[in-house]
This record gives sequence, structure tokens and C-alpha cells, in this order.
Amino acid sequence: MRTVGVEEELLLLDHASGEPKALATAVVARAARDSAGSPGSEGEGGQDAEDETFEKELQAHQIEFATQPQSDMDRLSAEIVRWRAEAARHAGDLGASVAALATSPLPASPSVNVGGRYQWMEEQFGLTTQEQLTCGCHVHVSVESDEEGVAVVDRIRPWLAVLVALSANSPFWQGKDSRYASYRSRVWGRWPMAGPTEVFGSADRYEQQVSDMVATGVLHDRGMVYFDARLSHRYPTVEIRVADVCLDASTTVLIATLARALVETAAREWRAGRPPVGHGVSLLRLAAWRAARSGLDDVLLHPLTMRPTPSDEVVHALLDHVSEALEDSGDLAAVREQTKRLLKQGTGARFQRELLERTGSLSAVVAECVRRTQA
Repeated sequence: MRTVGVEEELLLLDHASGEPKALATAVVARAARDSAGSPGSEGEGGQDAEDETFEKELQAHQIEFATQPQSDMDRLSAEIVRWRAEAARHAGDLGASVAALATSPLPASPSVNVGGRYQWMEEQFGLTTQEQLTCGCHVHVSVESDEEGVAVVDRIRPWLAVLVALSANSPFWQGKDSRYASYRSRVWGRWPMAGPTEVFGSADRYEQQVSDMVATGVLHDRGMVYFDARLSHRYPTVEIRVADVCLDASTTVLIATLARALVETAAREWRAGRPPVGHGVSLLRLAAWRAARSGLDDVLLHPLTMRPTPSDEVVHALLDHVSEALEDSGDLAAVREQTKRLLKQGTGARFQRELLERTGSLSAVVAECVRRTQA
């Protein structure tokens, strides 16, 4: 059974106003002190588990946590819920809240965190760096080798836009409706090294591409290769990086489960000698744009035909594509139930818009999203 790990980025917000608050350093430090003072809190290798969990990100208004690799999705769910609650507790001690929002509904003035790498990025990319107050969800799925990993990256490309649509949770930007379901993905796409990739064909060709990109001097290091799906430079995993952070933890688990099934299906196709679908990067970019614009509320581009198709049909096509892997892992029934609920109730983006329509207040939207983050 392949293991799955999740990284979630959360917004730090002023408890009273709901506006983003630059407290990342203080929250991470508080978490470390709390962990050091708690008996029985050591993780593997004698390290404090919480010390390894929370990190600062590019912007001082956000923190990130990472789960341990899990093969059981119930355990993954419990860990996500736990770390969301711990993040809220540490932020609450400082008069702040956390929310699983991929962009801030209220106006924000981003502040880049202190650090040599972050300062280099701000100098190199200017306003692009300053605007990146966005929160994503990255899913790591274990692979047996770099060769298998690249074969997976080549074969999951057409399906990743569907994960964007399912996770869409960023309709607002600087106090305005962006007209997108996932505006985060559009802001993220401003990085010149982000987005879909061509078919690599081998691990050697993948590594050559990464080395050539770093050699241009545009990137600080290999960690800035922001492909939609990449080989992790730290772990033996494929890292899928397209999803918004999801308002509900259950949606995060759905995205992680589908990601594992996509990886397993792709690996089986590779072993069976089936070639990847040959869509060019231009079509993949259009599919990603359509998913960001629509979420689940309009058509998507079908991953196999790249033609407009009702979103529910595209989601069911994804389920059909990975159904064998889901059945083998014991996740098929749960995924069917979760996707049925999501198609009926809508994404986080739809929830935010409907709440604004009812209340007329973006502050009320933020307050309810803070509550649902912990639900």
C-alpha cells in the first residue's frame, strides 16, 4: 500500500477583524515551546513531533503543517484534524485564528518572511513574490524509484485539473469576487517555473530538465521547481501540488485518496507498457484555467478529449479511471460517497459565495470559515 502525506498551508487571521495577521514566527515559536514542555511528545528519532510539524512559509501571514506518511486514510484524516486544532490553539494564544482558506476574502498587505531564501525571492521576482499570499495543499505519494516516479508524473498530467476543480476554495481576492473558483491557482501560475509539464519519458530526462532550469539562475535551488507534479527533492515521493487548501478536512482526505489512486493507476499503466496521453502543455494550461474558473459549477475540459464536458461527468470519468486502484486500497465506497456529497453541496468556493450572498459581509464569511476549519 502506497503511503500518503499531506502538507496544508493555513491563513493566520486577526481574531476580531478577520484580516490576515503576520504572526507566523510567533505561532511557530509557541508551538515549539509548547512541544518542548510537554512530556511524551517525542516523535521518531527523539525529535519533538510538533517541532517537525509546523513551519513558516513565504508569507508571514501563513503557517504550514505536514502529516506523517500514512497508508490508512482514517489515520490521515485524524492527523489533519489534530494539526488544524493545534494550529488554532497556538494562534489563539496570540489573539489570532487560523482558517483553511486558499486566499483571503478580506484585503491583505502581504509581508514576506525574514530569511535569505525568501529575501532572494522578493528581490528576484518583485511583486510576484509579494502577492503570493495563497494557501495550497500538497500531497506526497510514495513511489519505488525515480523511474517509476517520472512515469507517474507523465501519466497523471491530464487528470490534475480535476483535483483543482474539486478543491477550489479561493473565490475572493483583495476584497473582491475574482470570478474564479480557484483564484489561488491563477496567482500561483505567475511563477515562471510553475505549471504543467511535457512528457519526460525517463528519469534521466527529468533530472536534466531540472538541472537546466536551476542552471539558468532564475531559480534559487531545486526546491523552486514548481511543477504541478514533481519528484520530491526530500522524500521518495511524487508530490502533487495543484490543490487549494480545502475548507473541510474531509475534502483534503478525498484529494489525498484520489492522488494516491492516480499514482497507483499510472504506475500500473507504466508497468503494462501503456504510453501516457500526449496532450501538449498548451492544452493542459487551458484545462487548468477552465478548472480554476469553473470549479464544479460549470463545464470542465475532459482529460482524455480536452473538450468541454459537464463537471459531474468529468469527476465520474476520474473515478472510473482510478476505480481499480481505489477498490484494491479499500477506498472506493468512501470516495464515491464523498464525491457525491461534494457534487451536491459544492466546493469551498461555492460555500463562501453563498455565505456572502446571505450575510452581505466578507467578515462573516471569514468567521464561518474559521469555524469550519475546525469542524
